[in-house]
Amino acid sequence: MSMIEIWLGILQGLGITAEVTAYGLLFAVPFALVLGVAQFLTTGLTRFLVTAVIEFWRSSAVVVLLFFFYYVLPVMGVTLSALTVSALVLGLNTGGYASQAVRAGLQSLPAGQREAGMALGLSRPAILLLIELPQALVAMSPTFVNNLIQLVKATSLVSLVTLTDMTFRAKEIAQTDYDPVAIYSALLLAFFVVCYPIALAGRWLEARVNPERGTPRGI
Repeated sequence: MSMIEIWLGILQGLGITAEVTAYGLLFAVPFALVLGVAQFLTTGLTRFLVTAVIEFWRSSAVVVLLFFFYYVLPVMGVTLSALTVSALVLGLNTGGYASQAVRAGLQSLPAGQREAGMALGLSRPAILLLIELPQALVAMSPTFVNNLIQLVKATSLVSLVTLTDMTFRAKEIAQTDYDPVAIYSALLLAFFVVCYPIALAGRWLEARVNPERGTPRGI
């Protein structure tokens, strides 16, 4: 097979890669926002429990989580599809990292923002939703783009639970046409083609969020 044929064969798995990424975001975004805000607002035992949940998903090995949810849960009577398991595991893992960006973004805001809201007679939830969170999300947007790239790259693991993503397609091709240099170079190129435009969008977004820094170099 030619390099072009191998590359086109690998891209047949792009739909699954995109699907896992999209569904993973449905888990990652709410998880990051809810847990990040909760970690910012809570103290004591509640904060400890919130942090424990975040650290479980952030610090656990993704491969082991995939195997546990796909192979161990059915033994316990809970069966999830490979797509659900992949989106859940990759999404919550990514959300664990993104939650720390949410918390840090909120903590970085000057206290005057909150004090101004209190002076206007706003409740604490109203201050959070109307003043603090919108500013923090704008500042965190480049970090979220980086997390999205990490999520896309992590989809290379879902072939371990039988999903026919780009990595799975590369393995299939390798079984019939053993040419590791061409096949895995094509796979590397495929992920680069998918992720690099996202990286460019992140740099553009960072320039818009921080216009005083000018246009980022190295694009």
